[in-house]
Amino acid sequence: MEPAEYALMDEAEGAMWWYRALHARLSDRLARIDGPILDAGCGTGGLLARLGAQSGARLGAADLYGVEFDQDAAARAAGKSSARIARGTVNALPFADARFAAVVSADVLCHAAVAPDTALAEFHRVLRPGGMLLLNLPAYQWLASAHDRRVHNARRYAAGGVRRALTTAGFSNVRVRYWNFLLLPLMILQRKLLASADDAASDVAAFPPWLDAMLFGVTELERAVPLPWPAGGSILATADRA
Repeated sequence: MEPAEYALMDEAEGAMWWYRALHARLSDRLARIDGPILDAGCGTGGLLARLGAQSGARLGAADLYGVEFDQDAAARAAGKSSARIARGTVNALPFADARFAAVVSADVLCHAAVAPDTALAEFHRVLRPGGMLLLNLPAYQWLASAHDRRVHNARRYAAGGVRRALTTAGFSNVRVRYWNFLLLPLMILQRKLLASADDAASDVAAFPPWLDAMLFGVTELERAVPLPWPAGGSILATADRA
């Protein structure tokens, strides 16, 4: 990503509605993991910090790992989360085979520098038999915007394509669903009309408290009603290593 985007992420991910909504969903699915967890493409460490704060005695810092390509982001993640952070790429993870009980990767396979098939093979390699892969991905190529260009997103996804990619990579029990359905109309309005110019500001920014609370509340309403939403701004996928 652009260096400025890492700085924005570092400042916003503890409080901004989008990160809180994303991290809540990822934390829900990682709550019962018994063993080491890898955040593959951990950015500035917000998810690892949340997992560490919620883990209590069962999941200590020694069980949380991150890998990040950007040196400055890796340093921020290490300072923020107290997890073990390694410099590296998801295309060639610096970890032994069958090391982790779970691998989570949030909005990483979409990046231009990532080879998705290679990264999925690496996730499969470092997972224990029976381990879980958890992915979040941006939805719909037609939703690409100036923000995608700022963070070097080369691709956005549809649910069917994610399911096929995970199955081809050797994962089983693949479960794929859209989320952020209720806010999708506002997302389309923002990206395609209000901020469609190439020099539009980043989507990561401080919102007025009332607006941030309202947007987060909508995502929480959707989270509380686990319907198979037909569309959404993001895709959440889980799969198991056989």
